[in-house]
Amino acid sequence: MTSPLEQKKIRITGPSVVTANRTWDGAVIYRTAQQGWSIDLSDAAIVRNSDDARALLAESVADDVGAIGAYIAPVEITDGGKIEPGNLREQIRSEGTTIGIPVPA
Repeated sequence: MTSPLEQKKIRITGPSVVTANRTWDGAVIYRTAQQGWSIDLSDAAIVRNSDDARALLAESVADDVGAIGAYIAPVEITDGGKIEPGNLREQIRSEGTTIGIPVPA
């Protein structure tokens, strides 16, 4: 599902976003429908087909605002409409590497 711009095929199997990191602080950022970037996943433009994904990715790469390595990432949309990372890699990127470990009672 994640695809660098150079790839000829972009496969979308579910809702996805374009994401990258900022060069100056490494923050995870998401491309918005208003052709900007946000650190809030809920602001991200959702793409559902390869043509829209390809267009949003090309626009993101051409945007030269200090975002590096833009790529397509899966997301899940809950029944309540909340957007969440669609896999463990994206969850770690957005929330950091600290994972809660159950403490024995």
